[in-house]
Amino acid sequence: MTRNLINRRRLLNTGATLGAATLFAPSLFAQTAPVKVAGIHASPVENAWNSVLHAAMVAADAEGVIEYTFSEGVSGTDYPRAMREFAEAGNVLIVGESYAVEREARLVAADYPDTSFLMGSSGEAAGDNFGVYGTWNFEAAYLAGMLAGAMTKTGTVGSVGAIPIPEVNMLINAFGEGVHAVNPEAKHLVSFIGTFFDPPKAREAGLAQIDGGADILFGERIGTADAAQERGIKAIGSLIDYTSRYPETVFANAMWSFRPLLDAALADATSGKPVGKNYTPLSLMKDGGSDISFVADEVPAEALAKMQEVRAAIIAGEFEVARNFDEPA
Repeated sequence: MTRNLINRRRLLNTGATLGAATLFAPSLFAQTAPVKVAGIHASPVENAWNSVLHAAMVAADAEGVIEYTFSEGVSGTDYPRAMREFAEAGNVLIVGESYAVEREARLVAADYPDTSFLMGSSGEAAGDNFGVYGTWNFEAAYLAGMLAGAMTKTGTVGSVGAIPIPEVNMLINAFGEGVHAVNPEAKHLVSFIGTFFDPPKAREAGLAQIDGGADILFGERIGTADAAQERGIKAIGSLIDYTSRYPETVFANAMWSFRPLLDAALADATSGKPVGKNYTPLSLMKDGGSDISFVADEVPAEALAKMQEVRAAIIAGEFEVARNFDEPA
């Protein structure tokens, strides 16, 4: 397990074309003194998902809202120990992920009833102090799918995901639904790499999809855009803005912000309210937890207008993107 202080890690640069004022706005959470918050990251913080969590907590630290420390690259076998260490250190809130250690994480939380835990999980909240969250940038993925469906020339697009857990399935399914909303006959290739962080493996999966006819790739995992760049096709990123890294390749991103979830859990933890709830819905576009970014010059005007119309309807509550947790066919 590697322990890092926040001033020893350069953050990834993130930003959104649409919704920037809400998606990455400063917190409205008011606290007179910084609250001790710990982050436990199973992957390096460069991993897209972890980088979003990390960026939110670094920003809150810079604002004086929290005092943030973290560990990264924490294995499943070491995860319970890391949770206990941070609880013993007096952290008011511990943010992490329990996908690989669901039972163990809940047992640790039960041993520290005065410590609040906010864990990425496919399960339910437990007790008063074990809250859960997932990544709901699926609405933005649907919008990105609309653009991909309108732009594909081969009639085939691809998605590269980590593991077929509900959150990943929902994201890829939403992207596919967006594609088919504007291009019902389009073919959607789906691959899973079997791990949360293996860019070379994601690249290989992307290359295989390109060989199968895909001319636009949706990268649920880091490394997918490398395949697209190598073969000279377009790609769509997820969670963070990849356009600056791949300026000729990535034309849209399904963005996610952890800040609304962090603020809500902090407010509950510091006011004595139970955090044993599901904070995931705060990821929705209407709450500023997600949005789409895109390069307007790369998108046909008609496709862009259709997408923006649906985006406005989603935010207004007039259009609902389906939440399909089934493994993509």
